Amino acid sequence: MKESKVFNGKLIVLTAPSGGGKTTVKRHLLKTYDELGFSISVTTREIRPKEVDGVDYYFKSVEEFHQLKDNDEFVEWEEVYEGLFYGTLKSEVDRLWKNHKHIVFDVDVNGAEDIKKLYGDSCLAIFIRPPSIQVIIDRLKARATETEVSLAKRIRRMEKEMSHEKEFDIVLVNDLLAVALKESEYLVESFLDIGQVEEE
Repeated sequence: MKESKVFNGKLIVLTAPSGGGKTTVKRHLLKTYDELGFSISVTTREIRPKEVDGVDYYFKSVEEFHQLKDNDEFVEWEEVYEGLFYGTLKSEVDRLWKNHKHIVFDVDVNGAEDIKKLYGDSCLAIFIRPPSIQVIIDRLKARATETEVSLAKRIRRMEKEMSHEKEFDIVLVNDLLAVALKESEYLVESFLDIGQVEEE
């Protein structure tokens, strides 16, 4: 099959307070649409059980992260907590667009704002909002990956992030997960001008 035109890649940025459901939405969209590819972020946090380096994240030391930053290799980066860094590599964007994939990002609020500013109308920025802060606290506790101190930090950060929702293109309320996932499909199909094969 011959390529008839240059691929114009688009970006879909998913953001939410920690525990808001952005990773669940990301996984659903990637399973649903072959047109999409995932931008793997760099992080300096410890790898969690079942996570795979180079699949879930690129796990780097703080020193390695600073080297990448000093070499101007990031689209965006942030020190989320003291000594804990996350960032999006320019090479990830290049890799996915070369493979003719529209890109899905799963990033924090500040990173999402930076990507939106950089790519403008080529980027759909979706803020996933839980029905309440208490729901997120319950989800984080259920993960059992947080200490009392780290949970308190996350809650403070979450309250700050929730105040940014109006700065995004769309606010997707993650109350009933099945409904939120279906709404995410409609948003992606509209933005990319694609459609699923109709069910019989």
